[in-house]
Amino acid sequence: MLTQEVAGGATTRSRPRRRWVGRIAVAVSVLFAAGTAVRLGGLETGALLVPLVSFTPYFALAALLTLGLAVALRSRAAIAVMLAVCVCLAWCVVPRAVASAAPAEGRPLRLLTANLNGGRGDAETIVGLVRDHDVDVLSLQELTFAEQERLRAAGLESLLPYQVAKPATWGPVGSGLYARYPLRERTGLFRPVGHHMPVAEVALPGGQAVEVVVVHPVAPVPSTVPEWHAGVATLPPAPATGPPRILAGDFNATLDHAVFRSLLDTGYTDAAAATGQGLVPTWPMRRFPPLVAIDHVLTDGRAGAVAVRIHDLPGSDHRALFADLRVRG
Repeated sequence: MLTQEVAGGATTRSRPRRRWVGRIAVAVSVLFAAGTAVRLGGLETGALLVPLVSFTPYFALAALLTLGLAVALRSRAAIAVMLAVCVCLAWCVVPRAVASAAPAEGRPLRLLTANLNGGRGDAETIVGLVRDHDVDVLSLQELTFAEQERLRAAGLESLLPYQVAKPATWGPVGSGLYARYPLRERTGLFRPVGHHMPVAEVALPGGQAVEVVVVHPVAPVPSTVPEWHAGVATLPPAPATGPPRILAGDFNATLDHAVFRSLLDTGYTDAAAATGQGLVPTWPMRRFPPLVAIDHVLTDGRAGAVAVRIHDLPGSDHRALFADLRVRG
């Protein structure tokens, strides 16, 4: 009789504890649902949500772990919510890790983009990558006059003799475009908001031209979020006529930012995502391991990537991104 009374008392005490654990599980699942709604609806605004949405792939992994915990706790409500959350986040994240069909035809165009961290990126490494990958076009951000001289001394101009460069004395403002083939600078295509963003037509052999934009809006720190948003939003949309257009550089945005996805919706394809490399992070590279992918190469519907490789760049807080493209006439 005494044993039955003790067991009954223990069961009675465990019920409220189990009830509270279930409520906490449901509350956590609701928080995950709210975060997912922000990502799906493109609702990120302000100095907090804009940076946080960059970490959506990690949020998706945390959601999967939370689903497992909800299953272990046998909370039906939490399981239902987290299952829906995981499906939605998988729809957002998984495609960028799966290569799509590569373009079957087109002229090869090998492009490298790199942020030089205010002219601190190692010039010898840049020139080595240009040489090893037989690069046709090089897009550089945060180019300084001193770095330009180091690149020249390392032999860049013997490999890529044509340039449209807008370097700065110091800081992140400067940018430059180097090419194996003649360049013609274009103006008036759009009004850059942020740092220097030169535009040039590359005259490929055979008479075909390709338009390349060096992209570098400001970073979305608390005081510059509106300027960052305007910098991405005012980038030129994918054209239906004229030369094929390529945007290459440090967008300071990931595939999860609504303003970046709106740019893609005009007709661009992200080279890394198209080749299954969309989850490979490119920033930061100094005090922390790389966490997010904010460096991109975008092509309009007349071009596509067959391969993307991402390389460490000593001295820079970004990794360099190489894209092997095919451009159709």
